[in-house]
Amino acid sequence: MNSVPEDRRMIALRGLQRLLDDVFRVPGTGIRFGWDPVIGLVPWVGDVLTAIFSCAIIVQAHHLRVPRIVQLRMVMNVAIDVLVGVVPLVGDVADVFWKSNAKNFALLERHAAPDTKATRGDWLFVAGAVSAILLIAAAPLIMVYWIVHSMMRAGLLPAF
Repeated sequence: MNSVPEDRRMIALRGLQRLLDDVFRVPGTGIRFGWDPVIGLVPWVGDVLTAIFSCAIIVQAHHLRVPRIVQLRMVMNVAIDVLVGVVPLVGDVADVFWKSNAKNFALLERHAAPDTKATRGDWLFVAGAVSAILLIAAAPLIMVYWIVHSMMRAGLLPAF
């Protein structure tokens, strides 16, 4: 059972999550957004500031001994939010729909119970994100190899 300070922290974090992701509603729609995309309009500083606020949920997850793979998933949710957020306007619109804080708070609530195991979805998300990062990192190397190989076949570069 949670202690009173932990309950207060969870209530405070729920309030922070709501402020960052869901406090406003676009009239006539079901679209909700918070201060995250609004603060994100300030180039770089806004995205870094909201990422710092987002870390409060991750710190609480660590405090409650949420499985490390879930904590990594939470970090990746924030990283995706920041990376997409640095693209002017597109990133701010994406913030309205990605809602990393809501995703992370839901993960925190689901995994905060003692002896809760990480789900297959947690592992798949992390594996997919790591695979995407590796592919993105390898793409320039593959491209350079292909260009050099093509130039050598065309006789524009000497064969080694």
